[in-house]
Order: sequence, then structure tokens, then C-alpha cells
Amino acid sequence: MSEQIERVKQAVVAGKHNEIEVLVQKAIDDKVELSMIINNALIAAMDIVGGKFAANEIFVPEMLVSAMTMKKGLAMIKPLLTDIPSETKGTILIGTVKGDLHDIGKNLVIMMLEGAGFNVVDLGINVNVEKLVDKVAELKPDILGLSALLTTTMPEMEKVIKTLEDAGMRNKVKVIVGGAPVDFKFSERIGADGYGKDAGEAVQLAKRLLSRS
Repeated sequence: MSEQIERVKQAVVAGKHNEIEVLVQKAIDDKVELSMIINNALIAAMDIVGGKFAANEIFVPEMLVSAMTMKKGLAMIKPLLTDIPSETKGTILIGTVKGDLHDIGKNLVIMMLEGAGFNVVDLGINVNVEKLVDKVAELKPDILGLSALLTTTMPEMEKVIKTLEDAGMRNKVKVIVGGAPVDFKFSERIGADGYGKDAGEAVQLAKRLLSRS
């Protein structure tokens, strides 16, 4: 069984999206525990991929292929999980702020977070402050992720944090920010809990923040 887990893991690391379904099905047929396939193969593989990306050993195209491979494997297992309590590392609500229609970076972050075992709720693009705050109140996520690609939309991030504070909700959710014009100093100035310069950093940041809570 450990050999099958290793094959699935290496297929994801190598981005072998044409082979992953056969390997996962073989593991399922051989009664390998579904939680082991998810945690020890699929999620463990994306941890390796994230590490390689952070070390500049691979780049965005390779990471995308690995993420797609992982999602194909996970899609085969999800229908079988109905009677098994699902474990998640936490729930992350994410959206691109009002006035910004860019979503490539956000979508990559979502794939990496899902690959790391987080439950991610995507609010899409051009999301206004009210909707973001209402969804925090409704879904009670562990983390709110805000994305922006335009410098003109960055002030929206500060508005979200201020509105959360005014509503007495700021201490109930961690807020992380990211996007090309965003940097650590900006995240500190607006009172965010952290900043990720890319998808790999966003995953590590989310893990760190939730391990402290």
C-alpha cells in the first residue's frame, strides 16, 4: 500500500495528469484508506510542489499542472467520502477586491490552498466590502484572503479590515493580502495578519496563522 501511495504522490509532483486517475483508482480498488490517499499522497505531493516552487526549482506552469493533477485525483475520491468525516486544515474565504477584475493569481492561490487541504470558498472578482464582510459573518471562515492587481484597488483592502473592526468581527478572522502591487509594509500598515508574495507563500502563511490559533 505504501508503494501505491508513493506512486500517486510522485505522479502529482511530476504533473502526470494523464496517469493520476488510473493510479488513484488502483489504490481505491486495493482498499487503500481514502484518508491516506488524500493526506499521504495528494496533499503531501502538493507540499513538495510548494517547496520546489518556493526554492525556484519549478515555476508557475509546472505548479499549475501539478495542482490540476492533484484535483483530478481528489475528484475521484470526493464522491466516496460521504460517510467519512472530512478533515480540513481550515476554511479560507477569498476574493479579488472591488474594482479589480483580475483572477489568475487568486485562482492559483486557491488551487494551492486546496491542494494543501484547506476548504476554500471563492467569492470571485470585483467583490465589494459589504459582501466580503457579510460572508465573513455568514460562513465564519478561519482566514479571509484579499487579492488586488491594481494599485488603485489596494485601498479596498484597508476598507475591509476597518469595516470588520467597526462590526466587532476583526478578532474573529485572520486577514491575509496578496497581489502584484501589495507588499509586507502595506499589509502591516492596513493591519492585515500577513502577506504572501505568491501562491506558495500564501499556503505557508495560512498554515502558520492557523497553527497559532
